[in-house]
Amino acid sequence: MMPRDECLKILARHHTDQIVIPVYQAAFEWRAIKPQSLTYLGVGAMGQASSHGLGLALGRPDKRVIVIDGDGSLLMNLGTLVTIAEASPPNLVHFVCQNNTYEANGGHPIPGASRVSFAGFAHAAGIEKVFEFDDLGDFDQRIGSVLKEPGPVFVVLKVFAGAHYAQDWSMVHSEILREEFRAALARA
Repeated sequence: MMPRDECLKILARHHTDQIVIPVYQAAFEWRAIKPQSLTYLGVGAMGQASSHGLGLALGRPDKRVIVIDGDGSLLMNLGTLVTIAEASPPNLVHFVCQNNTYEANGGHPIPGASRVSFAGFAHAAGIEKVFEFDDLGDFDQRIGSVLKEPGPVFVVLKVFAGAHYAQDWSMVHSEILREEFRAALARA
């Protein structure tokens, strides 16, 4: 298992101008680690980050879209994996941070936490490029090449919370940040 924030720091080193859609705790961490205007904060509609990512990937085929999802969030919208596989956007990379909990809702365990395979779900849905990481060194060495793969790409990160990051809900719901995103997307 890997600290989620350390995974995000590694991802941030490879980030250039991609659209990023982080959810819940990953949203707080991503904003602290890599504040940038092309971040669409997927907070408030649990389970919808993958659908928003798919929409942005289809709407902006010229931009790489990175979704940083949670396992609890994805469980609420597993059908999106089938839709992503069918649409097959070459510019979509979907990360799921698997910590086996609904972290945003008090850390309650997800159903089937000891049995569920998100990589298995993605494969069964028809996504061909599926990766799974539970070792930070391995993730650090391989993420550059994974990010260059044509999508859709699905990446499972086996994580635990890591360092504490403030949960500033007013920031993630900020109208100013949403407007900055809209403006940055229009310029990109």
